[in-house]
Amino acid sequence: MAQDVILKKTGESIQSKVLEITPSEVKYKRFDNQEGPLYTVAKSDITIITYADKTTEAFETQEVAVSVPPSVPAAATGANNYFNMMAKGGADARLHYKGYTGAGTGTLAVSLLSPLIGLVPAVICSSTEPQTSNLNIPSPELFNDPAYLTSYANEAKKIKSRKVWKNWGIALGVNLALVIALAN
Repeated sequence: MAQDVILKKTGESIQSKVLEITPSEVKYKRFDNQEGPLYTVAKSDITIITYADKTTEAFETQEVAVSVPPSVPAAATGANNYFNMMAKGGADARLHYKGYTGAGTGTLAVSLLSPLIGLVPAVICSSTEPQTSNLNIPSPELFNDPAYLTSYANEAKKIKSRKVWKNWGIALGVNLALVIALAN
């Protein structure tokens, strides 16, 4: 059984199985003890949940008019914003990044000719960062946020790498099928 990951605003990561999400809290069992007790955590303490199927759910901080005592450091609010922007960057990359097509198509074309030669562009393309012009970030303001940009670029690189290797694998499969068909 796959696991869900709850990322709290403190940076703590909880390996879990999420059972229920209510308007104010998330109920879960620890992944390493699913027969154990039911835990709850306030939604306001959570930045993001990544489910076993790799979908994510980000939790926005509700703005409430409350006077904050001066003893609360300003950095605490910045940390929450940092984690929110990191979560948003990764989620946006999964929605908007489509700049891998050149790398994926090139790898597929060369690999169809020869999977061994196709390894060269596959390795090069999967190990290089996507070009800034191909990122397709939805808003120029977000481009200026370092946490958002870092998270978006990292997720875009993962997407690009997965697509490149998937295309190389397709070409290898086609070549193997042709060899088997011709051998018979």
